[in-house]
Amino acid sequence: MSDRLRQPGVLELDELVAEGVSPWLDGLTRGHLASGCLTRLIARAGVRGATSDPAALAAAVESDDAYREQLAGLASDDICAADAVRAVAAHDVRWACDELRPVYQATRGLDGLVSMDLDPRLAHDVESAVAEAEQALRAVNRPNAMVKLPATTEGIAAIRECVGAGFPVHVTGVFSASRYREALDAYAEGLQRALADGRRLSALASVVSLPVGLLDAEVDARLEELGTPDALALRGEAAVARARHFYRMYDDWFGGADWRALAAAGGHPQRLMWTSTTVTDSSSSLTRYVEQLVTWGTITLMTLPTLEAATRRLDMCGDTLMGRHGTALEIWRRLEGLGVDGEEIARKLEAESVEGLTAAWRDLYAAVDAGRHTTHRT
Repeated sequence: MSDRLRQPGVLELDELVAEGVSPWLDGLTRGHLASGCLTRLIARAGVRGATSDPAALAAAVESDDAYREQLAGLASDDICAADAVRAVAAHDVRWACDELRPVYQATRGLDGLVSMDLDPRLAHDVESAVAEAEQALRAVNRPNAMVKLPATTEGIAAIRECVGAGFPVHVTGVFSASRYREALDAYAEGLQRALADGRRLSALASVVSLPVGLLDAEVDARLEELGTPDALALRGEAAVARARHFYRMYDDWFGGADWRALAAAGGHPQRLMWTSTTVTDSSSSLTRYVEQLVTWGTITLMTLPTLEAATRRLDMCGDTLMGRHGTALEIWRRLEGLGVDGEEIARKLEAESVEGLTAAWRDLYAAVDAGRHTTHRT
């Protein structure tokens, strides 16, 4: 990226957006909203969506005075803990949806979306997950809100039912090609049910996320344990290779005959999102994944520090995913030859992601409960 001075009307991430990548903000909190940070990111950097995160929300509830008034009201109303947490999360998501509504309208529902987590324990019970998704979306009451569901075995069934019920869904934690195919099938089956029930498919946007940083960290740890030259040479290659494979699957699926009928009825492709893009290795650029995962129609989710680094400088080199499927398969063939089992790693990371999300939700409940009691006493 050149060091040219920005001209009026030029977005700070214009070169990324020009390649068809939508930058989204990760870890949305009320601080981003009350300070005008999200407004500036939309106007100046070209941010096109946002996701909430229970860990970030829990930390914000504990430290940010912006939540005090609402927590005091929730304490005086004496509502249950689950309703209190839903109300706090819904307030932030509703506000962000309003900020992003012009983007949503300009892109006809492809962007301008805000996704929010549901309690991951509900994903083990499809009926409960669908009911909670409905309650959460009703609490936000905005057309550009989405609910997150993890791509576990039970979660896939919940995804199918939620899409069929007309709920926009963000599918999280997809690490393997087999699970990604299940997510694609669940989305298509859900759209078919929605269409049969007379629902408007153009209102059913969906994304599916590959946590690239988590995948690389797990694979690289195993390669370093092996310690051979062949193993060490493959460090940092696994996640980008997986992304290239996913993009080929995406391109094949949404370019096929089965999809054409749903597209003609107004269906949106379920876009790929790259998450866990913050680089913690001090020897690498903070924006390494942003630069390595560039192709049309995808989303890069960035924390605020990564977004700020990306607005300062990106070393762009065009499309990095299209037409590189063969190279991706070769990298994973070499990894498997070294004993790196992609399916076993996917199962491990999937379980760890759900465990981490469950712990974050416990912390969020505790933070909201403590905040309610503190404000009630004062």
